Amino acid sequence: MPRILVVEDDPAILRGLVDALEQEGYSVLSTRNGRQGLELGLREEIDLVVLDVMLPGMDGYEICRKLREDHLGVPILMLSARSRESDKIVGLEFGADDYVTKPFGVAELLARIKALLRRMNRPDERKLRTYSFGEVSLDFEKFRATRAGKPLLLTAREYAILGHFIRHRGNVVTREELLTSVWGHETAPDSRTVDTHMAQLRKKVEKNTSRPRYLVSIRGAGYRFEG
Repeated sequence: MPRILVVEDDPAILRGLVDALEQEGYSVLSTRNGRQGLELGLREEIDLVVLDVMLPGMDGYEICRKLREDHLGVPILMLSARSRESDKIVGLEFGADDYVTKPFGVAELLARIKALLRRMNRPDERKLRTYSFGEVSLDFEKFRATRAGKPLLLTAREYAILGHFIRHRGNVVTREELLTSVWGHETAPDSRTVDTHMAQLRKKVEKNTSRPRYLVSIRGAGYRFEG
């Protein structure tokens, strides 16, 4: 039974989320305070975090950053009333795997949660354990990564993206293929979602993002991994 931590300061939204998640069979921990949310995330065994941005005590971005430092592979889904693309990019830069704007439909949120958990637990006959390219070393079992010997903070979704590219090394991977494999059909994001995540991932693994060496764009087709 997956265990989900919900950190949300609005009591009505929090109650609705807890009820919906428990009805789906999840075990739920919840709090309305940012600092307490961080403490729970660091102390408890958590499979996924639903995290609001605006919180008393500590904002969601800072909590996300600190959780990512300790639990590198735990999926983090952020909630926010801010709908600008720049706000979403900030969330991704702090380590979020997904970003949902308020108001949202409970069915959509549950679908996104299921997709994140499935990406983490889906069996694969070509299961990756470790892989290295350039200065980057990846451990897919422990969800740890380094670049030039220093810790590299990757989100659960970024591990999934890299895993898909590694399995299809040298082949062109379309945006639609990534959406199906990494996001899943239920979430129904658009191709810009892929491009936004790819831009963030390049910042982490490429020396020169304007002339990427490993995650190469193929005009009109998608991307190719050359690591």
